Amino acid sequence: MSSKFDISATTTLIVIDVQKGFRDEQYWGGHRCTPNLEQNITMLLTSFRKAHLPIIHVKHDSIIPTSPLHPSNAGNENEDYVKPLATNDEPLLHKSVNSAFIGTDLERRLREQGTSTLVIVGFTTNHCCETTARMASNLGFNVLFVRDATATFDRHFEGKTIRANEVHFNTLATLNEEFATIITSKEVLEAIAKL
Repeated sequence: MSSKFDISATTTLIVIDVQKGFRDEQYWGGHRCTPNLEQNITMLLTSFRKAHLPIIHVKHDSIIPTSPLHPSNAGNENEDYVKPLATNDEPLLHKSVNSAFIGTDLERRLREQGTSTLVIVGFTTNHCCETTARMASNLGFNVLFVRDATATFDRHFEGKTIRANEVHFNTLATLNEEFATIITSKEVLEAIAKL
C-alpha cells in the first residue's frame, strides 16, 4: 500500500507511448514485465472517462529509422485500447525524446487546465515514464506512478541480463518518495470511485 495520495478534479492521467511497436519484445531486450498492463490501463482510462477527469496521450515518434516506433513503421501506431476518444477531449502529443515535456506543449496544457497531480502509465518504466515523472516533479507537479500500469523489458549490460521485473522494481524504488508516489491501479480506481 502506498502513502496517502489524492485524486481530484485537478488530476490528469498521462498515457505514455502505448504503441504497437512494444509488442516486439526482442527488439526492446526480451521478456516484458507487468503482464496485466493492458487490462489495468484500460480500467484506468474507463474510470477517468466516467469521472470526467482529464486524459492526455503521448506518442513516441522515434528518429531512428529501424525503430518500431519510427513514424514510417506500423509499430508507431497507438494500441487500439488506448486510442483517444474522437471528441478531441483527449489530446495526443508527439515527442521524439524520453520526456513528454520536451518538444511538446504538455506543461502549458497542464497549467491551463489547473492540473496539480499526474497519474503516469505506459511504456517504459525506466525510460519515458521515469523521465517524465522526474521532470514533472521538478516542475512542481505531484506524481502518482502506477506500478502495475507501467512496464519495461530485460536489459543487458556487461554480459549479464537484468530481468525486466528487477529493472522495473529498481526504477520504482528510485522514484519512490523523491519524485513520485508509487501506487497500484486498484488504489487509483478506488480513489476515483470516492469522488
